[in-house]
Amino acid sequence: MSPPGGRRDLTAGPIGKTLLLFALPTLGSSVLQSLNGSINAIWIGQFLGARALAATTNANIIMFLLVAATFGFGMAATILIGQNMGRRDVDAARRVLGSALGLFVVISVATVFVGWLAAPAILRALATPAEVYPLALAYLRIIFIAMPPGFISVLFTMALRGVGDSITPLKFMALGSVLDVALNPVFILGLGPIPALGIQGSAVATLIANSASLIGLIGFIYARDLVVRLRGAEWRYLLPSGGLLKTIVVKGFPMGLQMLVVSTSALAMMGLVNRHGTATTAAYGAANQLWTYIQMPAMAVGAAVSAMAAQNIGAGQWDRVDHITRAGLRMNLLLTGALVLIVTLLDRHVLWLFLGSAPAAIDIATRINLIAGWSFILFGVSMVLAATVRANGAVVGPLVILAIAMFPIRFGLAYALSPSLGADAIWWSFPAGSLASMLMTIGFYRHGGWRKGQLASQADDCHEQALAEGQPTNKAMPVG
Repeated sequence: MSPPGGRRDLTAGPIGKTLLLFALPTLGSSVLQSLNGSINAIWIGQFLGARALAATTNANIIMFLLVAATFGFGMAATILIGQNMGRRDVDAARRVLGSALGLFVVISVATVFVGWLAAPAILRALATPAEVYPLALAYLRIIFIAMPPGFISVLFTMALRGVGDSITPLKFMALGSVLDVALNPVFILGLGPIPALGIQGSAVATLIANSASLIGLIGFIYARDLVVRLRGAEWRYLLPSGGLLKTIVVKGFPMGLQMLVVSTSALAMMGLVNRHGTATTAAYGAANQLWTYIQMPAMAVGAAVSAMAAQNIGAGQWDRVDHITRAGLRMNLLLTGALVLIVTLLDRHVLWLFLGSAPAAIDIATRINLIAGWSFILFGVSMVLAATVRANGAVVGPLVILAIAMFPIRFGLAYALSPSLGADAIWWSFPAGSLASMLMTIGFYRHGGWRKGQLASQADDCHEQALAEGQPTNKAMPVG
């Protein structure tokens, strides 16, 4: 009998096919998220104008930082859940889920209270323009209320992927995205009996969509009795054990920090780009729109590799771990390479969507993409290898490699060579940084000692604690 829901046993069967079928729904979720954000930005820009769009941009920076802070904790929990599922230790997986859920509830409550009170100070710290400030404050305060159901949904999504189910998260990601896109104009303009709320209406739509998606997801989990649920005495797992909580925080913090490294690097590069004039800035922004989608296959394959490797590490099947990594590398080269080729051939037509009839900016954007776009194939290699080593708890090495590639190499080269190469120095710094990251990550994968592992002891702690309490572990995998 096959597992319930969309869950796959990632420790058996053909590796390439299993990895592809697991990665595609994750890719679909990423596309939906990006389209959701893009369409909502269009609604706000068309209905409320540039000031409102600028206000949401300021708020989105804060949202990104909050998501970055929690993302790492969710990833750490996913890896632990995956390893425990590889051992067929369902009770230990639920202990991890309970600990992570308890932590996320605390973070969510703190986010609402602190965020509501601190929103004015945060916006002032960002030097939000005076004409944008009132709109940004009204939007941000409701977004803080919308964050908790978003946080919890992310945790359940990552936990489901940890047990081998990438289909269920896609379904409820689609539900939330459709609701958000559909409700934005309703609450912004006040259609039917709904009062016109302006920019607050966009945030209210997000709140409703996040809440409905979470309620639907939890209802589905319990209706199908999926692994990622707590019943009866298992509810006490919400009070996390010290060992599990320490592992989630210690391993999760560096993974969250990686997102902050990427965002601060992007801000630093933006400062260099702005020095070359409005046309260059607009061209760079348009190229970034393309790169958002070019990166998606590598990120989806990386997430699939991480979940699949974690389960096989937990099962002690190290020969499959190396095969999974190689399959992920081939998949990245195929998917990302094909996307880069398509975008390169059609770039002027696609860039026109963002730049309109601005031939100077289109010419610059075409050159940017020609020089830098292919480097995301190298970026994908780093993503896959880093995903594998993180699956065994090695999180500091990838963080250090990323920081070196982003700052001393990418930003350093762009800054040092700008006087002689002009704006081209910035574009060439992308393949230089990606190449350096790839070579360092290959070296770490081959010689970094990450296979020794750090997470097994925490699983043993769970096992010993469960035996002491008379709770069975190493239960057979539930089938319904």
